[in-house]
Amino acid sequence: MSTRLEHLTQKRLEKLEKIRALGINPYPHSYQRTHTTQEAVALLERQEKSQKVFPQELSLAGRIMAMRSMGKVAFLDIRDGSGKIQLYFRFELLGEEKYEFLRHLDIGDIVGVRGRLFRTKSGEASLEASDFTLLAKSLQPLPEKWHGLVDVEKRYRQRYLDLISNAEAKLGFIRRGQIIALLRRFLDERGFVEVETPVLQTVAGGALARPFVTHHQALNQDLYLRIALELHLKRLIVGGFDRVYEIGRTFRNEGISTRHSPEFTMLESYQAYADYEDIMSLLEEMVSYVAREALGDTKFSYGDNIIDLTPPWQRISLREAIKNYCGIDFEDYPDTVSLRRRMEEMGLEFDPSKDRGRLIDELISIFVKPNLIQPVFLFDYPAEMSPLAKRKRDNERLVERFEAFIGGMEIANAFTELNDPLEQRQRFQQQLKERGSNEDMEVVDEDFLLALEYGMPPCGGLGAGIDRLVMLFTNRPSIREVILFPQLKTKE
Repeated sequence: MSTRLEHLTQKRLEKLEKIRALGINPYPHSYQRTHTTQEAVALLERQEKSQKVFPQELSLAGRIMAMRSMGKVAFLDIRDGSGKIQLYFRFELLGEEKYEFLRHLDIGDIVGVRGRLFRTKSGEASLEASDFTLLAKSLQPLPEKWHGLVDVEKRYRQRYLDLISNAEAKLGFIRRGQIIALLRRFLDERGFVEVETPVLQTVAGGALARPFVTHHQALNQDLYLRIALELHLKRLIVGGFDRVYEIGRTFRNEGISTRHSPEFTMLESYQAYADYEDIMSLLEEMVSYVAREALGDTKFSYGDNIIDLTPPWQRISLREAIKNYCGIDFEDYPDTVSLRRRMEEMGLEFDPSKDRGRLIDELISIFVKPNLIQPVFLFDYPAEMSPLAKRKRDNERLVERFEAFIGGMEIANAFTELNDPLEQRQRFQQQLKERGSNEDMEVVDEDFLLALEYGMPPCGGLGAGIDRLVMLFTNRPSIREVILFPQLKTKE
């Protein structure tokens, strides 16, 4: 028994055959439009303001989103990349043959229309059609009542339908492009040079994460999709770039959640002769700049909260934050065994294989992060949590690192970068010794260590999550809402 959807598709196929039988190509090669719908509406408003009627005809094109027929007149709404406009068809103007061809059209078809602008008695900007052309026949009906659809997975799997039917979703992705452009502008104006570094790497370094593995046939060796941009960018600092950044896709073979995706977009920047204090100032200035340019204000809604990005942001030491929110002073527990015992006394469940650094990270996630709604820097982390960061000047047990949080999410991570090649090697080796065969760990990149031996100047480094920034600026609760084609499990 055929479904209603199959019936509707069959009716459209029958219309397609009738169109072909008339000698009309339902998928022509091109169409010369003179204006977008937004430009047409603006032109009409200028005509009305000047009280002059311009006789020239316009050519518009777009997808049919609504159809209303009343005897010898018909109204269609079309939408293009800029907006929508109403089309007005009259039997007297088009003639019988052309007017009857409207019967072959359906919602979802793409048409080109030529005609003159006017405004209806109800005040709607419209184009009176003198001719029209079918540009693409839609064989699948658009979803009905799309805005009430609760099947979010279908929106992700068929993003094109989401974009066709949900103007708000499309605006969100347009905003994403604007945000990335603004980040580039901010850094470019401050002398940073944008570069590209390898996605396929022989060593998966620069972060604590499990990589994706692939095989290169010609080289006959395994390669890794990068888990971070860091190590190649710091090679460029060694090579003489003073300020460098990259915006690129990063891949981690880990869990999926509303804030985590196996592929995501990172901004990483490195500034010679700077430390983490300089990078704090850079980040808060950059993010507040993007907010002003993209949203018109440094204050905006995210969920149930009003976020205020006005610098300076609050600064709290990590030790103080954990102590305030869960009562643990990690300086009182200098090793894994003592900290694990204290967490067990609190009734916390955690992976028993985690070392001290990972346990502290667990405390941040459970107790601290959910409370960090307004922008805040947590700074000065235990050394074992950050093998690529320089030790704090007055406390060898800590490193000069900060993480920035907004809306309960980590949005950035930064270091005063370790540039001592001997200490860097020792840190990597110590981590290997402590974590054994754990896949989620920093590995020894010999070429990176060799680069450091040629001398890297003092340097401040930043890694910021583009997707999470877009979530904030577009008020989206899930990372899948800001990635056009998020990873989903394949349906059988």
